[in-house]
Amino acid sequence: MKQAIAFILFIFTAQFSFAQRTKHKNTKPPQKQTEKTSSSDTALPPRTVVVTSAFTPVLKQTSKISFNGATPLPDSVRPKLDYDIPVQNLSFSYRSPALKAMAENIDSTSHWNNSNFLKLGFGNYTTPYAQAGLSFGDGVNSVVNLNGKFISSKGPLPFQDYSKLHLEGIGIFSSPENKNEWTANAAFDKNTQYLYGFQPDTLKFSKDDLRQNFTDFQAKVGLRNKTENAFGIDYNPSAGFDLFGDNNNGKENTFMFDAPVTKAITRILDLDVGISGSFSQFKGDTTNIKNTIFYVSPALAFKTPNTKIVAGLTPSWSNSSFLLLPNFTADIKLNEEKFILQAGFIGYYNKNTYESLSNFNPFIQQPTVLLNSLVKEFYGGFKGSAGDHFTYNARLSFLKITNQPLFVNDTITGRSFGTVYEPTLDDLRAHGEIGYTSGEQFSLLAGVTFNKYSSLSVNDAAYGLLPMEFNGSFRYQAIKDLLLKADVYFWDGTNYRGKDLQTYKLDPGFDLNMGAEFSFLPQWKAWLQFNNVFNNKYQRWNQYPVLGFNMLLGVVYSFGDSKTK
Repeated sequence: MKQAIAFILFIFTAQFSFAQRTKHKNTKPPQKQTEKTSSSDTALPPRTVVVTSAFTPVLKQTSKISFNGATPLPDSVRPKLDYDIPVQNLSFSYRSPALKAMAENIDSTSHWNNSNFLKLGFGNYTTPYAQAGLSFGDGVNSVVNLNGKFISSKGPLPFQDYSKLHLEGIGIFSSPENKNEWTANAAFDKNTQYLYGFQPDTLKFSKDDLRQNFTDFQAKVGLRNKTENAFGIDYNPSAGFDLFGDNNNGKENTFMFDAPVTKAITRILDLDVGISGSFSQFKGDTTNIKNTIFYVSPALAFKTPNTKIVAGLTPSWSNSSFLLLPNFTADIKLNEEKFILQAGFIGYYNKNTYESLSNFNPFIQQPTVLLNSLVKEFYGGFKGSAGDHFTYNARLSFLKITNQPLFVNDTITGRSFGTVYEPTLDDLRAHGEIGYTSGEQFSLLAGVTFNKYSSLSVNDAAYGLLPMEFNGSFRYQAIKDLLLKADVYFWDGTNYRGKDLQTYKLDPGFDLNMGAEFSFLPQWKAWLQFNNVFNNKYQRWNQYPVLGFNMLLGVVYSFGDSKTK
Protein backbone atom coordinates (compact mmCIF):
# COMPACT_ATOMS: atom_id res chain seq x y z
CA MET A 1 0.00 0.00 0.00
CA LYS A 2 2.83 2.41 0.85
CA GLN A 3 4.53 1.69 -2.50
CA ALA A 4 1.30 2.50 -4.35
CA ILE A 5 0.93 5.85 -2.58
CA ALA A 6 4.61 6.74 -3.29
CA PHE A 7 4.16 5.91 -6.96
CA ILE A 8 1.07 8.13 -7.24
CA LEU A 9 2.90 10.99 -5.55
CA PHE A 10 5.85 10.53 -7.92
CA ILE A 11 3.62 10.77 -11.00
CA PHE A 12 1.82 13.77 -9.63
CA THR A 13 5.10 15.60 -8.83
CA ALA A 14 6.59 14.88 -12.23
CA GLN A 15 3.53 16.23 -14.08
CA PHE A 16 3.41 19.26 -11.87
CA SER A 17 7.08 20.10 -12.50
CA PHE A 18 6.66 19.67 -16.21
CA ALA A 19 3.66 21.96 -16.28
CA GLN A 20 5.46 24.66 -14.34
CA ARG A 21 8.41 24.55 -16.70
CA THR A 22 6.13 24.84 -19.73
CA LYS A 23 4.30 27.75 -18.19
CA HIS A 24 7.45 29.70 -17.52
CA LYS A 25 8.65 29.14 -21.06
CA ASN A 26 5.50 30.37 -22.67
CA THR A 27 5.40 33.50 -20.53
CA LYS A 28 8.97 34.64 -21.29
CA PRO A 29 9.10 38.25 -22.70
CA PRO A 30 9.69 38.34 -26.44
CA GLN A 31 13.13 39.15 -27.62
CA LYS A 32 13.89 41.81 -30.04
CA GLN A 33 13.96 40.46 -33.58
CA THR A 34 17.07 40.83 -35.63
CA GLU A 35 17.66 40.24 -39.17
CA LYS A 36 19.46 36.97 -38.71
CA THR A 37 18.10 34.20 -36.53
CA SER A 38 20.49 32.06 -34.58
CA SER A 39 20.17 28.26 -34.34
CA SER A 40 20.07 28.49 -30.54
CA ASP A 41 16.81 30.23 -30.70
CA THR A 42 15.01 27.17 -32.24
CA ALA A 43 12.13 25.71 -29.97
CA LEU A 44 12.79 22.32 -28.11
CA PRO A 45 10.28 19.31 -28.33
CA PRO A 46 8.14 18.52 -25.13
CA ARG A 47 9.50 15.97 -22.63
CA THR A 48 7.46 12.86 -21.83
CA VAL A 49 8.15 10.40 -18.94
CA VAL A 50 6.62 6.90 -19.14
CA VAL A 51 6.80 4.67 -15.99
CA THR A 52 5.92 0.98 -16.20
CA SER A 53 5.57 -1.23 -13.04
CA ALA A 54 4.65 -5.00 -12.50
CA PHE A 55 3.73 -4.60 -8.76
CA THR A 56 0.67 -6.58 -7.50
CA PRO A 57 -0.53 -6.06 -3.93
CA VAL A 58 -1.02 -9.29 -1.88
CA LEU A 59 -2.01 -10.10 1.74
CA LYS A 60 0.47 -11.52 4.20
CA GLN A 61 0.21 -15.30 4.86
CA THR A 62 -1.46 -16.05 8.21
CA SER A 63 -0.77 -18.98 10.57
CA LYS A 64 -3.34 -21.83 10.49
CA ILE A 65 -4.17 -24.62 12.97
CA SER A 66 -2.96 -28.07 11.95
CA PHE A 67 -5.68 -30.74 12.20
CA ASN A 68 -3.44 -33.79 11.70
CA GLY A 69 -3.95 -36.34 14.60
CA ALA A 70 -0.83 -37.29 16.47
CA THR A 71 -0.26 -40.97 17.38
CA PRO A 72 -0.84 -41.49 21.16
CA LEU A 73 2.01 -42.62 23.30
CA PRO A 74 1.94 -46.35 24.18
CA ASP A 75 0.57 -47.20 27.67
CA SER A 76 2.76 -49.73 29.40
CA VAL A 77 0.60 -49.89 32.57
CA ARG A 78 -0.99 -53.35 32.95
CA PRO A 79 -4.75 -53.03 33.61
CA LYS A 80 -6.15 -54.57 36.81
CA LEU A 81 -9.21 -56.70 36.13
CA ASP A 82 -11.33 -57.67 39.16
CA TYR A 83 -13.50 -60.77 38.89
CA ASP A 84 -16.10 -61.57 41.56
CA ILE A 85 -16.39 -65.36 41.35
CA PRO A 86 -18.14 -66.89 44.37
CA VAL A 87 -16.58 -69.93 45.93
CA GLN A 88 -18.68 -73.00 45.29
CA ASN A 89 -19.35 -75.03 48.39
CA LEU A 90 -21.33 -78.18 48.64
CA SER A 91 -23.91 -79.26 51.17
CA PHE A 92 -24.41 -82.92 51.92
CA SER A 93 -27.50 -84.67 53.20
CA TYR A 94 -27.79 -87.97 55.02
CA ARG A 95 -29.60 -89.75 52.23
CA SER A 96 -28.63 -89.90 48.59
CA PRO A 97 -30.77 -87.27 46.82
CA ALA A 98 -33.28 -88.48 44.27
CA LEU A 99 -32.94 -87.59 40.63
CA LYS A 100 -35.34 -84.78 39.75
CA ALA A 101 -36.13 -82.76 36.65
CA MET A 102 -34.88 -79.33 37.70
CA ALA A 103 -35.60 -75.98 36.11
CA GLU A 104 -32.64 -74.90 34.03
CA ASN A 105 -30.88 -71.66 34.84
CA ILE A 106 -31.76 -69.92 31.61
CA ASP A 107 -28.94 -68.14 29.81
CA SER A 108 -29.88 -65.84 26.93
CA THR A 109 -26.74 -66.89 25.05
CA SER A 110 -27.49 -70.61 25.18
CA HIS A 111 -30.15 -72.88 23.74
CA TRP A 112 -33.05 -74.31 25.71
CA ASN A 113 -33.92 -77.89 24.87
CA ASN A 114 -37.11 -79.62 25.88
CA SER A 115 -35.89 -83.06 26.95
CA ASN A 116 -37.78 -86.00 28.42
CA PHE A 117 -36.73 -89.35 29.80
CA LEU A 118 -38.13 -92.61 31.10
CA LYS A 119 -36.07 -94.76 33.46
CA LEU A 120 -37.10 -98.34 34.27
CA GLY A 121 -35.43 -101.07 36.30
CA PHE A 122 -35.85 -104.11 38.50
CA GLY A 123 -33.83 -105.69 41.30
CA ASN A 124 -33.69 -108.36 43.94
CA TYR A 125 -36.06 -108.11 46.93
CA THR A 126 -38.75 -107.80 44.21
CA THR A 127 -37.81 -104.18 43.64
CA PRO A 128 -39.49 -102.44 40.68
CA TYR A 129 -38.16 -98.98 39.86
CA ALA A 130 -39.70 -96.35 37.58
CA GLN A 131 -38.87 -92.70 37.02
CA ALA A 132 -39.93 -90.18 34.38
CA GLY A 133 -39.13 -86.56 33.63
CA LEU A 134 -40.87 -84.19 31.20
CA SER A 135 -40.09 -80.59 30.30
CA PHE A 136 -42.11 -77.97 28.44
CA GLY A 137 -41.78 -74.31 27.49
CA ASP A 138 -39.66 -72.14 25.22
CA GLY A 139 -36.98 -71.31 27.77
CA VAL A 140 -37.66 -67.58 27.43
CA ASN A 141 -41.14 -66.93 28.76
CA SER A 142 -41.89 -70.25 30.43
CA VAL A 143 -40.23 -73.41 31.73
CA VAL A 144 -42.20 -76.34 33.15
CA ASN A 145 -40.67 -79.56 34.53
CA LEU A 146 -42.60 -82.63 35.67
CA ASN A 147 -41.01 -85.51 37.54
CA GLY A 148 -42.25 -88.78 38.96
CA LYS A 149 -40.60 -91.68 40.80
CA PHE A 150 -41.75 -95.00 42.27
CA ILE A 151 -39.87 -97.77 44.08
CA SER A 152 -40.87 -100.64 46.36
CA SER A 153 -39.19 -103.65 47.95
CA LYS A 154 -40.05 -106.78 49.93
CA GLY A 155 -37.35 -107.62 52.45
CA PRO A 156 -36.46 -111.05 53.86
CA LEU A 157 -37.93 -110.26 57.30
CA PRO A 158 -41.69 -110.43 57.93
CA PHE A 159 -43.35 -107.12 57.01
CA GLN A 160 -39.99 -105.60 55.90
CA ASP A 161 -41.77 -104.02 52.95
CA TYR A 162 -41.97 -100.44 51.76
CA SER A 163 -43.06 -98.35 48.78
CA LYS A 164 -42.42 -94.72 47.88
CA LEU A 165 -44.21 -92.56 45.30
CA HIS A 166 -43.14 -89.01 44.50
CA LEU A 167 -44.70 -86.63 41.95
CA GLU A 168 -43.53 -83.06 41.43
CA GLY A 169 -44.12 -80.16 39.06
CA ILE A 170 -42.10 -76.93 38.83
CA GLY A 171 -42.97 -73.93 36.65
CA ILE A 172 -41.18 -70.64 35.98
CA PHE A 173 -42.99 -67.90 34.05
CA SER A 174 -41.80 -64.42 33.04
CA SER A 175 -44.06 -61.37 32.85
CA PRO A 176 -44.71 -59.78 29.41
CA GLU A 177 -42.25 -56.96 30.18
CA ASN A 178 -39.72 -59.50 31.52
CA LYS A 179 -39.47 -57.48 34.74
CA ASN A 180 -40.95 -60.08 37.10
CA GLU A 181 -40.79 -63.85 37.39
CA TRP A 182 -43.47 -66.15 38.77
CA THR A 183 -42.62 -69.56 40.21
CA ALA A 184 -45.05 -72.31 41.10
CA ASN A 185 -44.46 -75.82 42.32
CA ALA A 186 -46.58 -78.67 43.61
CA ALA A 187 -45.60 -82.08 45.00
CA PHE A 188 -47.34 -85.26 46.13
CA ASP A 189 -45.75 -88.01 48.24
CA LYS A 190 -47.13 -91.32 49.41
CA ASN A 191 -44.90 -93.50 51.59
CA THR A 192 -45.89 -96.86 52.98
CA GLN A 193 -43.88 -98.94 55.43
CA TYR A 194 -44.64 -101.43 58.19
CA LEU A 195 -43.68 -101.49 61.87
CA TYR A 196 -41.70 -104.73 61.47
CA GLY A 197 -39.27 -103.96 64.33
CA PHE A 198 -41.36 -105.56 67.09
CA GLN A 199 -39.80 -107.86 69.68
CA PRO A 200 -40.14 -110.67 70.46
CA ASP A 201 -40.63 -111.77 66.85
CA THR A 202 -42.99 -114.53 68.00
CA LEU A 203 -45.77 -111.96 68.33
CA LYS A 204 -48.51 -112.12 65.74
CA PHE A 205 -49.72 -109.01 63.88
CA SER A 206 -51.65 -108.41 60.69
CA LYS A 207 -50.52 -106.07 57.96
CA ASP A 208 -53.23 -103.62 58.82
CA ASP A 209 -51.96 -103.50 62.41
CA LEU A 210 -48.44 -102.63 61.28
CA ARG A 211 -49.08 -100.48 58.22
CA GLN A 212 -47.77 -96.90 58.42
CA ASN A 213 -49.03 -94.88 55.45
CA PHE A 214 -48.18 -91.17 55.03
CA THR A 215 -49.55 -88.90 52.29
CA ASP A 216 -48.44 -85.34 51.70
CA PHE A 217 -49.52 -82.67 49.21
CA GLN A 218 -47.69 -79.35 48.95
CA ALA A 219 -48.17 -76.28 46.74
CA LYS A 220 -46.37 -72.95 46.65
CA VAL A 221 -46.34 -69.83 44.46
CA GLY A 222 -43.82 -66.97 44.47
CA LEU A 223 -42.94 -63.73 42.70
CA ARG A 224 -39.63 -61.91 42.33
CA ASN A 225 -38.35 -58.93 40.37
CA LYS A 226 -35.76 -59.69 37.68
CA THR A 227 -34.69 -56.10 37.04
CA GLU A 228 -34.04 -53.20 39.38
CA ASN A 229 -37.04 -50.91 39.71
CA ALA A 230 -37.11 -47.13 40.07
CA PHE A 231 -37.20 -47.33 43.88
CA GLY A 232 -34.19 -49.66 44.21
CA ILE A 233 -36.30 -52.36 45.91
CA ASP A 234 -35.90 -56.13 45.49
CA TYR A 235 -38.77 -58.37 46.56
CA ASN A 236 -39.48 -62.10 46.58
CA PRO A 237 -42.80 -62.93 48.33
CA SER A 238 -44.17 -66.47 48.39
CA ALA A 239 -47.09 -68.36 49.93
CA GLY A 240 -48.14 -71.99 50.09
CA PHE A 241 -49.90 -74.76 51.98
CA ASP A 242 -49.19 -78.34 53.07
CA LEU A 243 -51.74 -81.13 53.63
CA PHE A 244 -50.39 -84.14 55.53
CA GLY A 245 -52.08 -87.24 56.87
CA ASP A 246 -51.72 -90.89 57.85
CA ASN A 247 -53.88 -94.00 57.74
CA ASN A 248 -54.89 -93.63 61.40
CA ASN A 249 -57.08 -90.51 61.09
CA GLY A 250 -54.19 -88.14 61.67
CA LYS A 251 -54.44 -84.92 59.64
CA GLU A 252 -52.25 -81.83 59.62
CA ASN A 253 -52.85 -78.62 57.64
CA THR A 254 -50.19 -75.91 57.33
CA PHE A 255 -50.23 -72.48 55.71
CA MET A 256 -46.95 -70.59 55.29
CA PHE A 257 -45.83 -67.30 53.76
CA ASP A 258 -42.62 -65.33 53.39
CA ALA A 259 -42.20 -61.72 52.20
CA PRO A 260 -38.56 -60.52 52.13
CA VAL A 261 -37.82 -57.02 50.81
CA THR A 262 -34.43 -55.35 50.25
CA LYS A 263 -33.97 -51.59 49.80
CA ALA A 264 -30.62 -50.19 48.64
CA ILE A 265 -29.77 -47.17 50.82
CA THR A 266 -26.31 -46.52 49.37
CA ARG A 267 -23.98 -48.41 47.08
CA ILE A 268 -22.68 -50.48 50.01
CA LEU A 269 -25.58 -50.41 52.48
CA ASP A 270 -28.90 -52.28 52.18
CA LEU A 271 -31.94 -52.46 54.42
CA ASP A 272 -33.49 -55.95 54.62
CA VAL A 273 -36.98 -56.40 56.02
CA GLY A 274 -38.87 -59.67 56.06
CA ILE A 275 -42.19 -60.94 57.40
CA SER A 276 -42.81 -64.68 57.54
CA GLY A 277 -45.11 -67.09 59.28
CA SER A 278 -46.23 -70.70 59.49
CA PHE A 279 -49.58 -71.79 60.93
CA SER A 280 -50.32 -75.49 61.50
CA GLN A 281 -53.15 -77.50 63.02
CA PHE A 282 -52.95 -81.23 63.77
CA LYS A 283 -55.99 -83.38 64.52
CA GLY A 284 -55.79 -86.97 65.70
CA ASP A 285 -58.28 -89.35 67.24
CA THR A 286 -58.09 -87.60 70.60
CA THR A 287 -55.70 -84.69 69.92
CA ASN A 288 -56.08 -81.20 68.51
CA ILE A 289 -52.85 -79.15 68.41
CA LYS A 290 -52.25 -75.68 66.98
CA ASN A 291 -48.68 -74.67 66.24
CA THR A 292 -47.66 -71.24 64.91
CA ILE A 293 -44.46 -69.29 64.29
CA PHE A 294 -44.29 -65.64 63.19
CA TYR A 295 -41.17 -63.58 62.37
CA VAL A 296 -40.38 -59.94 61.63
CA SER A 297 -36.74 -59.71 60.56
CA PRO A 298 -35.23 -56.24 59.95
CA ALA A 299 -31.47 -56.04 59.32
CA LEU A 300 -28.79 -53.79 57.86
CA ALA A 301 -26.41 -55.34 55.33
CA PHE A 302 -23.02 -53.73 54.70
CA LYS A 303 -21.51 -55.03 51.47
CA THR A 304 -18.20 -54.34 49.75
CA PRO A 305 -16.29 -56.50 47.25
CA ASN A 306 -14.45 -58.17 50.15
CA THR A 307 -16.81 -57.84 53.12
CA LYS A 308 -20.42 -58.61 53.95
CA ILE A 309 -21.75 -57.82 57.42
CA VAL A 310 -25.38 -58.29 58.45
CA ALA A 311 -26.68 -56.89 61.73
CA GLY A 312 -30.24 -57.18 62.96
CA LEU A 313 -32.65 -58.33 65.63
CA THR A 314 -35.62 -60.58 64.85
CA PRO A 315 -38.83 -60.28 66.87
CA SER A 316 -40.46 -63.73 66.91
CA TRP A 317 -43.62 -65.33 68.28
CA SER A 318 -43.73 -69.11 68.81
CA ASN A 319 -47.27 -70.06 69.86
CA SER A 320 -47.76 -66.48 71.14
CA SER A 321 -44.51 -66.58 73.17
CA PHE A 322 -42.41 -63.53 72.26
CA LEU A 323 -38.62 -63.65 71.94
CA LEU A 324 -36.08 -61.30 70.35
CA LEU A 325 -33.57 -63.33 68.32
CA PRO A 326 -30.07 -62.23 67.23
CA ASN A 327 -29.00 -62.01 63.59
CA PHE A 328 -25.33 -61.05 63.23
CA THR A 329 -23.15 -62.54 60.49
CA ALA A 330 -19.88 -61.57 58.81
CA ASP A 331 -18.09 -62.87 55.70
CA ILE A 332 -14.61 -61.46 54.95
CA LYS A 333 -12.75 -62.35 51.76
CA LEU A 334 -8.98 -62.71 51.85
CA ASN A 335 -6.31 -63.75 49.37
CA GLU A 336 -8.06 -62.52 46.23
CA GLU A 337 -11.42 -63.99 47.24
CA LYS A 338 -10.05 -67.55 47.47
CA PHE A 339 -10.29 -67.62 51.27
CA ILE A 340 -13.34 -66.39 53.21
CA LEU A 341 -13.59 -66.06 56.98
CA GLN A 342 -17.05 -66.55 58.51
CA ALA A 343 -18.50 -65.76 61.92
CA GLY A 344 -21.92 -65.21 63.37
CA PHE A 345 -24.39 -65.23 66.23
CA ILE A 346 -27.87 -66.18 65.07
CA GLY A 347 -31.14 -67.40 66.52
CA TYR A 348 -33.99 -69.30 64.88
CA TYR A 349 -36.75 -71.85 65.42
CA ASN A 350 -36.95 -75.36 64.01
CA LYS A 351 -40.67 -75.93 63.62
CA ASN A 352 -41.67 -79.45 64.70
CA THR A 353 -44.73 -80.80 62.91
CA TYR A 354 -46.11 -84.29 62.43
CA GLU A 355 -44.78 -84.15 58.87
CA SER A 356 -41.23 -83.04 59.80
CA LEU A 357 -40.94 -85.64 62.58
CA SER A 358 -42.17 -88.48 60.34
CA ASN A 359 -39.74 -87.48 57.61
CA PHE A 360 -36.91 -87.85 60.13
CA ASN A 361 -38.21 -91.08 61.68
CA PRO A 362 -40.92 -92.92 59.66
CA PHE A 363 -41.72 -95.28 62.58
CA ILE A 364 -43.09 -92.68 65.04
CA GLN A 365 -46.41 -92.59 66.82
CA GLN A 366 -48.93 -89.79 66.38
CA PRO A 367 -47.77 -86.82 68.46
CA THR A 368 -49.61 -85.70 71.55
CA VAL A 369 -47.51 -82.54 71.96
CA LEU A 370 -45.78 -80.37 69.36
CA LEU A 371 -43.13 -77.91 70.56
CA ASN A 372 -40.87 -75.77 68.39
CA SER A 373 -37.11 -76.03 68.97
CA LEU A 374 -35.35 -72.76 69.73
CA VAL A 375 -31.72 -72.65 68.53
CA LYS A 376 -29.10 -70.03 69.38
CA GLU A 377 -25.87 -70.60 67.47
CA PHE A 378 -22.39 -69.13 67.71
CA TYR A 379 -20.20 -70.16 64.80
CA GLY A 380 -16.89 -69.43 63.16
CA GLY A 381 -15.18 -70.94 60.17
CA PHE A 382 -13.79 -70.50 56.70
CA LYS A 383 -14.32 -71.61 53.14
CA GLY A 384 -12.50 -71.13 49.87
CA SER A 385 -10.74 -72.74 46.96
CA ALA A 386 -7.22 -73.78 46.04
CA GLY A 387 -6.53 -73.67 42.34
CA ASP A 388 -9.27 -74.21 39.79
CA HIS A 389 -10.59 -77.53 41.05
CA PHE A 390 -10.27 -77.88 44.84
CA THR A 391 -12.80 -76.38 47.31
CA TYR A 392 -13.12 -76.62 51.08
CA ASN A 393 -15.39 -75.52 53.89
CA ALA A 394 -15.05 -75.82 57.68
CA ARG A 395 -17.17 -74.54 60.56
CA LEU A 396 -17.13 -74.90 64.34
CA SER A 397 -20.45 -74.13 66.04
CA PHE A 398 -21.85 -74.05 69.53
CA LEU A 399 -25.61 -74.52 69.63
CA LYS A 400 -27.87 -74.06 72.62
CA ILE A 401 -31.17 -75.81 71.90
CA THR A 402 -34.44 -75.61 73.77
CA ASN A 403 -37.12 -78.31 73.30
CA GLN A 404 -35.07 -80.66 71.12
CA PRO A 405 -37.18 -83.69 70.00
CA LEU A 406 -35.73 -87.12 70.81
CA PHE A 407 -37.02 -90.57 69.83
CA VAL A 408 -37.43 -93.55 72.17
CA ASN A 409 -38.83 -97.04 71.57
CA ASP A 410 -42.11 -97.92 73.22
CA THR A 411 -41.68 -100.13 76.24
CA ILE A 412 -44.05 -102.93 75.16
CA THR A 413 -42.83 -104.23 71.76
CA GLY A 414 -40.39 -101.50 70.73
CA ARG A 415 -41.96 -101.37 67.27
CA SER A 416 -42.86 -97.65 67.38
CA PHE A 417 -41.13 -94.54 68.63
CA GLY A 418 -42.51 -91.91 70.92
CA THR A 419 -41.36 -88.29 70.71
CA VAL A 420 -39.98 -86.72 73.89
CA TYR A 421 -38.60 -83.20 74.25
CA GLU A 422 -35.36 -82.30 75.99
CA PRO A 423 -35.81 -78.87 77.65
CA THR A 424 -32.13 -77.88 77.30
CA LEU A 425 -29.36 -79.36 75.20
CA ASP A 426 -25.93 -78.11 74.15
CA ASP A 427 -24.31 -79.24 70.91
CA LEU A 428 -20.68 -78.60 70.03
CA ARG A 429 -20.64 -79.23 66.27
CA ALA A 430 -17.72 -79.45 63.86
CA HIS A 431 -18.45 -79.69 60.16
CA GLY A 432 -16.09 -79.93 57.18
CA GLU A 433 -16.37 -80.39 53.41
CA ILE A 434 -13.85 -80.89 50.64
CA GLY A 435 -14.37 -81.27 46.92
CA TYR A 436 -12.39 -81.80 43.76
CA THR A 437 -14.05 -81.30 40.38
CA SER A 438 -12.74 -81.27 36.85
CA GLY A 439 -15.47 -80.00 34.56
CA GLU A 440 -18.14 -82.63 33.99
CA GLN A 441 -15.63 -85.45 33.71
CA PHE A 442 -14.59 -86.04 37.32
CA SER A 443 -15.82 -85.09 40.79
CA LEU A 444 -14.93 -86.27 44.29
CA LEU A 445 -16.82 -84.83 47.25
CA ALA A 446 -16.75 -85.60 50.97
CA GLY A 447 -18.26 -84.19 54.15
CA VAL A 448 -18.11 -85.02 57.86
CA THR A 449 -20.03 -83.75 60.92
CA PHE A 450 -19.24 -84.33 64.60
CA ASN A 451 -21.77 -83.56 67.34
CA LYS A 452 -20.97 -83.51 71.05
CA TYR A 453 -24.27 -83.40 72.97
CA SER A 454 -24.18 -82.31 76.59
CA SER A 455 -26.06 -80.51 79.40
CA LEU A 456 -29.23 -82.61 79.08
CA SER A 457 -31.52 -82.01 82.04
CA VAL A 458 -34.21 -84.71 81.63
CA ASN A 459 -33.01 -87.51 79.34
CA ASP A 460 -29.83 -89.52 79.79
CA ALA A 461 -28.70 -89.17 76.14
CA ALA A 462 -29.66 -87.61 72.81
CA TYR A 463 -31.77 -90.57 71.67
CA GLY A 464 -31.94 -90.91 67.89
CA LEU A 465 -29.41 -88.14 67.05
CA LEU A 466 -26.21 -89.07 65.23
CA PRO A 467 -22.96 -88.22 67.05
CA MET A 468 -20.89 -88.53 63.85
CA GLU A 469 -21.75 -88.72 60.17
CA PHE A 470 -19.55 -89.04 57.06
CA ASN A 471 -20.63 -89.19 53.42
CA GLY A 472 -18.86 -89.05 50.09
CA SER A 473 -19.66 -89.04 46.39
CA PHE A 474 -17.62 -90.03 43.33
CA ARG A 475 -18.41 -89.43 39.64
CA TYR A 476 -16.15 -90.26 36.70
CA GLN A 477 -16.89 -90.02 32.98
CA ALA A 478 -14.49 -92.79 31.96
CA ILE A 479 -15.28 -92.50 28.26
CA LYS A 480 -17.88 -90.60 26.28
CA ASP A 481 -20.55 -93.26 26.75
CA LEU A 482 -19.62 -94.64 30.19
CA LEU A 483 -20.27 -92.99 33.57
CA LEU A 484 -19.03 -94.55 36.82
CA LYS A 485 -20.30 -93.44 40.23
CA ALA A 486 -20.13 -94.38 43.90
CA ASP A 487 -21.56 -93.13 47.21
CA VAL A 488 -20.38 -93.99 50.71
CA TYR A 489 -22.06 -93.41 54.09
CA PHE A 490 -20.66 -94.00 57.55
CA TRP A 491 -21.96 -92.91 60.94
CA ASP A 492 -21.48 -93.73 64.57
CA GLY A 493 -24.37 -95.55 66.20
CA THR A 494 -26.99 -93.55 68.07
CA ASN A 495 -28.02 -93.94 71.68
CA TYR A 496 -31.35 -95.63 72.36
CA ARG A 497 -33.45 -96.44 75.40
CA GLY A 498 -34.29 -100.09 76.07
CA LYS A 499 -37.41 -101.58 77.60
CA ASP A 500 -35.67 -101.46 80.96
CA LEU A 501 -35.31 -97.65 80.52
CA GLN A 502 -31.53 -97.98 80.39
CA THR A 503 -29.38 -96.28 77.74
CA TYR A 504 -27.60 -98.34 75.09
CA LYS A 505 -25.70 -97.60 71.89
CA LEU A 506 -26.10 -99.03 68.39
CA ASP A 507 -23.17 -100.28 66.33
CA PRO A 508 -21.74 -97.95 63.67
CA GLY A 509 -23.23 -98.18 60.19
CA PHE A 510 -21.43 -98.39 56.85
CA ASP A 511 -23.03 -98.38 53.41
CA LEU A 512 -21.28 -98.37 50.03
CA ASN A 513 -23.24 -97.90 46.79
CA MET A 514 -21.79 -98.25 43.28
CA GLY A 515 -23.27 -97.76 39.83
CA ALA A 516 -22.66 -97.25 36.13
CA GLU A 517 -24.47 -95.88 33.08
CA PHE A 518 -23.61 -96.86 29.50
CA SER A 519 -25.00 -95.40 26.27
CA PHE A 520 -25.49 -98.08 23.62
CA LEU A 521 -27.80 -96.16 21.22
CA PRO A 522 -28.31 -92.42 20.62
CA GLN A 523 -31.39 -92.32 22.88
CA TRP A 524 -30.82 -95.40 25.03
CA LYS A 525 -28.75 -96.04 28.15
CA ALA A 526 -28.29 -99.08 30.33
CA TRP A 527 -27.79 -98.57 34.06
CA LEU A 528 -26.66 -100.78 36.92
CA GLN A 529 -26.83 -99.99 40.65
CA PHE A 530 -25.41 -101.88 43.65
CA ASN A 531 -26.60 -100.79 47.12
CA ASN A 532 -25.05 -101.89 50.42
CA VAL A 533 -22.25 -103.66 48.60
CA PHE A 534 -20.83 -105.28 51.77
CA ASN A 535 -24.26 -106.55 52.90
CA ASN A 536 -24.00 -104.70 56.22
CA LYS A 537 -27.20 -105.21 58.26
CA TYR A 538 -26.80 -102.00 60.26
CA GLN A 539 -29.59 -100.24 62.17
CA ARG A 540 -30.30 -96.56 61.86
CA TRP A 541 -33.20 -96.99 64.30
CA ASN A 542 -33.18 -99.54 67.09
CA GLN A 543 -34.82 -102.87 66.15
CA TYR A 544 -34.97 -101.90 62.47
CA PRO A 545 -32.21 -103.61 60.43
CA VAL A 546 -31.94 -102.40 56.83
CA LEU A 547 -32.02 -104.45 53.65
CA GLY A 548 -28.81 -106.22 52.70
CA PHE A 549 -27.08 -106.25 49.33
CA ASN A 550 -29.41 -104.85 46.68
CA MET A 551 -28.89 -104.84 42.89
CA LEU A 552 -30.92 -102.95 40.30
CA LEU A 553 -30.64 -103.17 36.50
CA GLY A 554 -32.54 -101.17 33.88
CA VAL A 555 -32.62 -98.84 30.88
CA VAL A 556 -33.16 -95.13 30.23
CA TYR A 557 -34.90 -93.82 27.13
CA SER A 558 -34.47 -90.10 26.33
CA PHE A 559 -36.79 -88.31 23.95
CA GLY A 560 -38.26 -84.89 23.27
CA ASP A 561 -38.80 -82.08 20.81
CA SER A 562 -35.82 -79.73 20.94
CA LYS A 563 -36.69 -76.05 20.67
CA THR A 564 -34.22 -73.27 20.15
CA LYS A 565 -34.63 -69.82 21.56
